[in-house]
Amino acid sequence: MNLTKRIGLLVVLLAGLAAALPAAGEKTDVNKLPPFYKKWLTEDVVYIISPKEKDVFLQLTTDRERDLFIDAFWKARNPNPGSPTNAAKDEHYRRIDYANKTFDRGHLSGGWRSEMGRVYIILGEPKQILKYENESQLYPIVIWFYEGMGEYNLPNAFNVVFFKEYGAGDYKLYSPVRDGPQKLMPNYSGDMTDTLAAYSALADIETEVAEISLTLIPNDYFIGMAPSIPSDILIGKSIPAAAYEKVKDDYADKLLKYKDIIEVEYTANYISSDALVQVTRDAAGRAFVHYLVEPSKLSIEENSGVYRTVLDVNGIVSDASGRMVYQFDRSIPVEFGESQFLKVKDRPFSFEDAFPLIEGDWKLNILWKNTLSKEFTSVEAALKVPPARSLTLSAPLLANRVIRKPEFLSQVKPFTTGDTQLIVSPRNDFAVKDTMSVFLQVGGAGPDLVAAGTLAFAIAREGQPFKTFSRPLSAYADRARIVEDIPLADFTPAYYVLTVSLLDGTKTEVISGKTQFFVSLNADIPRPWLLYAPLPPAGDPYFTSVLGMQYLRSGDLANARVFLEKAYRARPGSVEFALDFCGVLFASKDYDGLKAVALPFYRDQKKSEFAQCLGETSQALGDYAQAIAYYKDFLASFGTNLNVLNAIGDCYLKVGDVAQAVAAWKKSLELNPKQPDIEKKVEASKGPLKEGSPREG
Repeated sequence: MNLTKRIGLLVVLLAGLAAALPAAGEKTDVNKLPPFYKKWLTEDVVYIISPKEKDVFLQLTTDRERDLFIDAFWKARNPNPGSPTNAAKDEHYRRIDYANKTFDRGHLSGGWRSEMGRVYIILGEPKQILKYENESQLYPIVIWFYEGMGEYNLPNAFNVVFFKEYGAGDYKLYSPVRDGPQKLMPNYSGDMTDTLAAYSALADIETEVAEISLTLIPNDYFIGMAPSIPSDILIGKSIPAAAYEKVKDDYADKLLKYKDIIEVEYTANYISSDALVQVTRDAAGRAFVHYLVEPSKLSIEENSGVYRTVLDVNGIVSDASGRMVYQFDRSIPVEFGESQFLKVKDRPFSFEDAFPLIEGDWKLNILWKNTLSKEFTSVEAALKVPPARSLTLSAPLLANRVIRKPEFLSQVKPFTTGDTQLIVSPRNDFAVKDTMSVFLQVGGAGPDLVAAGTLAFAIAREGQPFKTFSRPLSAYADRARIVEDIPLADFTPAYYVLTVSLLDGTKTEVISGKTQFFVSLNADIPRPWLLYAPLPPAGDPYFTSVLGMQYLRSGDLANARVFLEKAYRARPGSVEFALDFCGVLFASKDYDGLKAVALPFYRDQKKSEFAQCLGETSQALGDYAQAIAYYKDFLASFGTNLNVLNAIGDCYLKVGDVAQAVAAWKKSLELNPKQPDIEKKVEASKGPLKEGSPREG
């Protein structure tokens, strides 16, 4: 990657990271929304938008963002995402139209506002309708019967009752608890607090209405003829929530978080995913972050029997203050022949990757994009890398398969340590016929703990002990690659918790870790096909360089210099390693050392990438004319660059060429108008100057 691209990407990602953290609670008042969006929120989707979706919509600040949200809102509900039409959207507006025509009752407010309209828009057409509208002993009553809606977290069968209170006005939603059978009879003269007496009186008039008056749920059990509380929960909570019960509304959070980072065409195309992130150490003691992303779908294009797409993966590791210490980009082409595609098309898909990381507490943000379908998903995780020599017990990593090959020792592969590759699932799901392999690393254990310590494994099911066993720590020849195999044949389908504890010689717990797993009813669990970006061999200086740059960005110049110099010495002809080494030399103010590295590349190999760091060195040493020459060469080779334009403007001002200084700064402001310091410099340079006397920048 050339220097221009490196700087540009760094600026974009840093700006994106800041934009990805919107201030909570900054919401637009509904009444201040533009008319179109106010109507959409308060009329069109008022009954079907989830609380999270509404909250996010009110945090959007532009019409473009609201349009993207509306597009994503309907995509999240589309039963057939590949279709050019959206059946869910079409059905919703059909229901609104039907409600307005059927339940309006002549009112100007629109039938969608009525209680019948609201229920119809949420639930659709009832299976059966019963009407008691001309009974002298009953107020007008309409009963809608629904069934087969368990997927929306509703009873398998239930009734919704509407009645005209006191026989007049619009139909009102009936509540067994709030209203009771006594409210359904115009001539009832008994005690209005005696539900049993009212029920008996209603049963003499219409038995079916009497039954429904106490419970809306057939076969619902209720005590002492008291009105059914589950019925009130049904109409008060369950039916309103059914409108978005099956909608995965996490897309709304992702749209809000990444709307300023990802390209417009991706914004409304968030897809859900499962992910797993694990930190382990390799044989050399370096910490590696292993991660996998399993998107809910992978769209692939077919052309003349070739199936292909390209995946872009962008990652940022930052500290608690948001300062970026590492960023990476992967572009992975995916291509199959027809026979290969047929083998994987019905299987899940998993992308895996790994990268080294220095010790500390970090935040990981990953954007995964399918460039063909313009879909994206994301992963966010907290990372903790303890000091290398501290006592550690890694979180248990559960594998459904383990592959051991000697050649792995010289490779860096995701979820691989030494000769052991783990095939894992982010859901930790297993079939009864599986053998679950538990992978652990124990680090920093002293001789006494190794000799007398014990690893204790405890598995609990529903909070109760299920299986325990232990091994002496000394039984493991390689404590960086501990694998325990647990056959699951005697496990019943359920959720389990595995706790692994390191005990000292007195059986006192020193440190522990735990994880959950699930044993499924399914005899076979579909396992994904794996894809990962090729990584250099374990001894490649690339990893040393990555760690060095992480130290540099975290402010640890001493370690940064050690690692970046080591990478440069291992591959002295590498432009990238030399540039990185120059970066730490400049930060350390070792200008002579920087020139010793950079000048051979610049003069002998004509590598203009080094013009910027040489210009910065000359500027720091006060040789402004030489700095200008370097900066001009950089701009001629790579085009406009924000930092270089600002720096060359400062140098021009130092040598008294105010016009050139202002021209450079104005060009910089064209690239990024939000630079108040540069604006001040331009304004300050407008005053009269003495000849030969440069104005300070």
